[in-house]
Amino acid sequence: MTQGNWSETNTSWAEGVLKVDFHLHSGEDPVDLIHHDAAMLIDRAAAAGYGALAITLHDRQLDDSSLTAFARERGVVLLPGIERTIEGKHVLLINFARAAAESIFTFRDLEWLKSRANGIVIAPHPFFPGASCLGRQLDRHAHLFDAVEWSYFWTKRLDFNSRAARWARAHGKPIVGNSDTHDIRQLGRTHSLVASEAHADAICAAVRDGRVEVATEPVPLSELALVLGGMMLRHRLLHVKQLDLEDERRVRRNRPVAARAVSE
Repeated sequence: MTQGNWSETNTSWAEGVLKVDFHLHSGEDPVDLIHHDAAMLIDRAAAAGYGALAITLHDRQLDDSSLTAFARERGVVLLPGIERTIEGKHVLLINFARAAAESIFTFRDLEWLKSRANGIVIAPHPFFPGASCLGRQLDRHAHLFDAVEWSYFWTKRLDFNSRAARWARAHGKPIVGNSDTHDIRQLGRTHSLVASEAHADAICAAVRDGRVEVATEPVPLSELALVLGGMMLRHRLLHVKQLDLEDERRVRRNRPVAARAVSE
C-alpha cells in the first residue's frame, strides 16, 4: 500500500499501470442527491490521470453508450458497475451485464452470477459502522469476493479500513483503493494502481490476480467535515422531497371527485 500525494496528468502513472477507481457515485444515482453528473465526473477523472472508472449507482447500473464513448475520447475506460444491495448489504459488482447485476437480491443469486460471468465482486467499506456494511457477512461469503475496499473515508485517528486490510490479507484477497465519491472533492485522495491493459476484462483479471496497489492518504478533518456534512444535508433534503411527494400523492388520492350531472 502506498501513502502519499499523487498528481498524475497522464492516463497511467507508469507504463502498463492504470489509475483506477471502482466506486463512484454521480447525479444519476436513484438514491443519493449528488451535484455532479457522470460526464462531469469523467472529465475531472480524466484530467487527474485516471485510466478507468466504475460509476456504481445504488441498485441501478448506468448503461449509457454515449457516456462510454465520452470517456473513451478522454482516455478513460468506463467499467460497468453497480453498488447492489444484497440481503441488506452493499456489494460492488464490476463488469457484469446490467440485467444480470440488477437481478441479484441474495448471496445465492450472487454465487450463480459469478459462476456465469467474468466480472469481479468487491466488498465496499465492509467494517464501517453502518447497517448496510457487510460486517460478519463477509466471513460467511468470503468465497464470493474478489477484493476488499480501502475507502477514502479515513483519518489518522479514525480508521475502519485497517480491519478490512487485515481481513483481506488473512483471506488472501487483494485490496483496492476507492473514493466512494459522493462529493467531487473526494476524487483522487484514494485510488487503485492496476497493472493491466486498458480493457475491462483485463482490469478485472489483474485485480483477481492481485496486480493492484492502493494509493491513499488520510483525509484532513476540515475536508471530511465538509464532505460528510454535505452528504447528510443532501440526504435530508432528499428525504424532505420524498415526504412532500408522498403528501402530494395522498392529497390527490383523497380529493373528492366532483359529481357529474346525468342527462335524462
